[in-house]
Amino acid sequence: MDFSFIPLEQELQKRVRKLAQDEIAPIAAEADESGRVHRGLMSILARSGLLRYCVPQEFGGYGVKVIRLCLIREELARVSGQADTNFIMQGLGSYPITLGGTPQQKARYLPPIARGEAIAAFALTEPGGGSDVLNMATSATRHGDGWVLNGEKRFISQAGDAQTYVVFAKTDPAAGSRGLSAFIVAQGTPGFDDSHRQDLLAPHPIGAPRFTNCRLPGENLIGQPGQGLRLALGTLDTFRTTVGAAAVGMAQAAYEAALSYAKSRPMFGQHLSDFQATQFKLADMAVNLDAARLLTYRSAWLKDAGQESVIKEASFAKLFATEAAFRIVNEALQIHGGAGLEKGSRVEALYREVRSLTIYEGTSEIQRQTIARQLLKEGG
Repeated sequence: MDFSFIPLEQELQKRVRKLAQDEIAPIAAEADESGRVHRGLMSILARSGLLRYCVPQEFGGYGVKVIRLCLIREELARVSGQADTNFIMQGLGSYPITLGGTPQQKARYLPPIARGEAIAAFALTEPGGGSDVLNMATSATRHGDGWVLNGEKRFISQAGDAQTYVVFAKTDPAAGSRGLSAFIVAQGTPGFDDSHRQDLLAPHPIGAPRFTNCRLPGENLIGQPGQGLRLALGTLDTFRTTVGAAAVGMAQAAYEAALSYAKSRPMFGQHLSDFQATQFKLADMAVNLDAARLLTYRSAWLKDAGQESVIKEASFAKLFATEAAFRIVNEALQIHGGAGLEKGSRVEALYREVRSLTIYEGTSEIQRQTIARQLLKEGG
């Protein structure tokens, strides 16, 4: 997409692409297969100032603009899944504080996250409650002026490496959607164990934090009791569009790899790209990629322009871009044939990495349900 009509965004895109190619690409394979937050990669992201795009200006950032988050995610994901994760988790893991935190909480926790001195995590998902947030089992009960947390989270990106966690817990089981609250939990807090790690299809810095009589001071509550669902959904609604951008970045990398391979691979006295079957695959990949990019940046632009709600548009972007990216990566591997199955090849890594995008931050099924509800509401 050409951002020449937005000079600042065009310059940002060029800068991130150069950073990704010059500094991140040389260590991408090592970082992506490590399964932990790669300190060298985090250092690059911090030194470049990119993490500042996840935090408001008054607390050491450049302001949270969705279109800029999308630009950065697309360029990072095109080169490294780990770089994309490390970047966006600084925003996802701190945005509930941005939305509902006190001035003291923001001043204490946001600047270190913007500088990359503190790694952030967003602890919402549980073993028995992923998309069904209200089925949350983690509890927070009052204890004097503070709170006591008990429960377990799952699939928490950067768990074990993060210093600052935003944790959601049930504070009033009888209150339904008003019974959840959000808390700031620092690594090392007694009763908080973030050492349990999970192994996924593609290596990822992820784990299952546990809370056993974990005591927190009252000042660690974000906002008021019962505001947790609002903070969680407000955060996800802001960042959901950016998942589409990560999908576009991965799809772009797969398309480029497939195009290059098809043009250079000898086949029956021709090249693979000379066959109509290959050409049709490449054409479909290019169309899907462009459509995914346009849906993603439309949603981002509408959000930044102040549209009251982009629930439908963000779900459009997340659903179509992630599903399209999976198709594009799959076709790229097919074009590579046996070479695409070799461990260490870019398309093999992309094939493993891209699968999770249709699941996290709302599965494709949840996106379809959300879209249908919005359409029926508008129709009424």
